[in-house]
Amino acid sequence: MESLLSLSFDYLSSHDGIKVRKGLRQLEGLLAQICLSRSSSGPDRRHSIAVTSDATQQERKELGQLKDDPAFREFFKLQEGFQWNVAMRLTMTLEGLLSRSSTGANDLLLVSTLDLLQGILLMHPPSRALFAREIYMNLLLDLLDPSSCPAIQSSTVLVLVTALLEVPKNVRCFERVDGLLAITSLFKNGSTGREVKMRIVEFFYFYLMPETPVGNAGAGNGLQRTPSKRLGSSVGVREGDTKTMEEKQAFLGKYLNNVEDLVEDLRESAWGTVLN
Repeated sequence: MESLLSLSFDYLSSHDGIKVRKGLRQLEGLLAQICLSRSSSGPDRRHSIAVTSDATQQERKELGQLKDDPAFREFFKLQEGFQWNVAMRLTMTLEGLLSRSSTGANDLLLVSTLDLLQGILLMHPPSRALFAREIYMNLLLDLLDPSSCPAIQSSTVLVLVTALLEVPKNVRCFERVDGLLAITSLFKNGSTGREVKMRIVEFFYFYLMPETPVGNAGAGNGLQRTPSKRLGSSVGVREGDTKTMEEKQAFLGKYLNNVEDLVEDLRESAWGTVLN
């Protein structure tokens, strides 16, 4: 697995778009093989991590089932260190792609990178700790620029939700770097497409949800990281770092009108039983 990751990372660091695309496809194949189960299991499973033509015919696993899979546990362990962390490499890839001229091919690479980043943040929740740092949060906000294509904007909103999910510390970073200003400005921009605006409305609902301190973002997979790992400190937060729905409603209200309607709708939705 290390050799495949190493080769993929080499491609991702290239200035050649074709090689970057190849690196992304290799990572996609690796993650697909981890998330798909075969009819057989055993020692050979770890050595079969590769892109295969029958990948789409395999049974898809639920995220909660992955913790019992040897390949996933090996992959999860590798993510704990800086050298093999996929989320870190993908953010570096995003930064490199953003520095290039905007073309259709480059936009496709950005969307593919964002889609993979969302997947890895779901598979390895501790990697979300990256986005407690302003440099990485600002990278996502740069992708929300009105000049970005709608596909990039939509994919970025999805990554943003995943990066903030169950990590109030990241939400505070998002607020600190004027993330609400960036996303509400895009929402109110007359050139923003309907699909992107729908994604942003979904983000508003997500943002307004009350926060609960979590001890460790990796606990949902039955695996935990230690605070001393090089990606940063534990993503768990003190209770004082969280905000209530009312506090976030007031904060969002600085940038957006009719937030009360969003809150009322949220309370009346399926989430109402959780909120009340």
